[in-house]
Amino acid sequence: MSEQVNAPSGDRRRYDSSTRRGAAAANRQRILVAARELFLARGYRATTVAAIARRAAVSSDTVYAAVGRKPELFRELVETALSGGPSPVPGRDRDYAVTMRAAPTLAAKLAVYAAAVTAIQARLAPLFLVLREAAAGEEDLAVLWREVSERRARNMRELAGDLATTGTLRADLSLEDVADVIWSMNSSEYYALLVLDRGWTPDRFRTWLIDAWLRLLTG
Repeated sequence: MSEQVNAPSGDRRRYDSSTRRGAAAANRQRILVAARELFLARGYRATTVAAIARRAAVSSDTVYAAVGRKPELFRELVETALSGGPSPVPGRDRDYAVTMRAAPTLAAKLAVYAAAVTAIQARLAPLFLVLREAAAGEEDLAVLWREVSERRARNMRELAGDLATTGTLRADLSLEDVADVIWSMNSSEYYALLVLDRGWTPDRFRTWLIDAWLRLLTG
């Protein structure tokens, strides 16, 4: 007579829970990929949750449960584009921000940041163009636009303070001046103009940022 060995109930519960979490994470990722593709192809207004669900091969209810309504979907895409990972990460806690604060010179800090801006905008700028168009008629997206803009301005003031610790900024520039210069050039609009419209390569854009910032901010 054969003997059947059953896994302990605690192990089975952990396995089942882990399996469910894995399936939920996979669904969420497929939903976000589908949403990004459709928003970029059709625009915000013409994209429906039902269409996103069909492309992701899930139900509309799963879309709502995994991420939320259409504004929440778009917000999540923007936040993960900024963070560069599956979940949003505060600006100062991102890897490049930690590396930049540890860099010993102004040139080294700006080189790290220029590379980060280029990578971020490759993900974010196409979404930003959709956001810019939709924000005029969608209050949820207008709020998102303001939040991102205000957060970026705050982050630039903090970045300017970090650059000032090197002692090599131009003496005639205030920290607000420094923040404004960087803020204007790390934007999705600036990236879109040069890379998406004028056909610059991302590497040329990164190199240009480093050179321009060094010329503008040091004397």
